[in-house]
Formats: sequence, structure tokens, C-alpha cells
Amino acid sequence: MSFRLAAYAVCIEDGRVLLAHHVSGTWTLPGGRVEHGEDPFDAVIREVAEETGCDAVAERLLGVDSRVIPAAERTVPGGPEHQNVGVFYQVRVTGGRLRPEPDGETAASVWTPVPDVAGLRRSSLVDIGLALARTLPATGHVAPVPVGGLIQH
Repeated sequence: MSFRLAAYAVCIEDGRVLLAHHVSGTWTLPGGRVEHGEDPFDAVIREVAEETGCDAVAERLLGVDSRVIPAAERTVPGGPEHQNVGVFYQVRVTGGRLRPEPDGETAASVWTPVPDVAGLRRSSLVDIGLALARTLPATGHVAPVPVGGLIQH
């Protein structure tokens, strides 16, 4: 089984959420892999800056999501099962300006009205982050989010 630890930013302002448009065509939250030896708290701020061009501060831990993606559902044919552990933070943008990620996989970043998210081809990470921000569970654990239809791993 492969494993990935990642940190994700949930930035909601004025009824809009900041989303990153991956070059694959899928919308996701700004965020990504926590580097070896890096604190997830620092990683989420780094990832927001890299992917969106914005400066940000993490205001609170929203929760942690752990999911196993069966080998048959992976985008890499013949790959093993994969566990993704995502650490989700409520983040506030403090400056900078939206731009594509230079030499990266984020084609654009956009403030999207929260009600419009349901119609997007998006990663399940978006729904997980929005559920955590909406419910603020005391344990930091979100109920399983269904994956299917427009939602991708």
C-alpha cells in the first residue's frame, strides 16, 4: 500500500471558497504533500502560496481525514491500494494575488460561490473540507463522504 500525508486549506470568505483547478480538469482545495520533516501547519501555508500566489494564515485545525483508495479505483493502472491522510485547516488569505502555479499542476485558482461547488468536477477533498468547515466536529473527524458521480479521488 502506498501512503501520502497532505495538508489542505479551506478558505471561505463571503460565501465563496478558494479552489484550485488542477491541470487534469479537476477542482480541488489548495494543498498537497507534506514534505519529509515538515510540519503540516507549515505545509498548508507553503502549498497555498505555491498553488495560488496568495499569502495566508492558518486559523484553526478543522480535522483529519484518512481514506484508503482501492487499487481498482486508482488512476495508476496496476498500482497498489493507497492511503491518503489529509490534515484540513481553516485558512485566511492575507495578501498576494491569484495566479496559476508556475511550472506546477494548478492551472488556476478561483473564488467559487459555495452553492456552485456541487456542479463542478471535483476531488472528494473539496466536499470533505467543506463538511469539516460547516460542522466543526469536536473530534475533528468527518463522517465518510460518498465518492462517485462528479467526485473524484
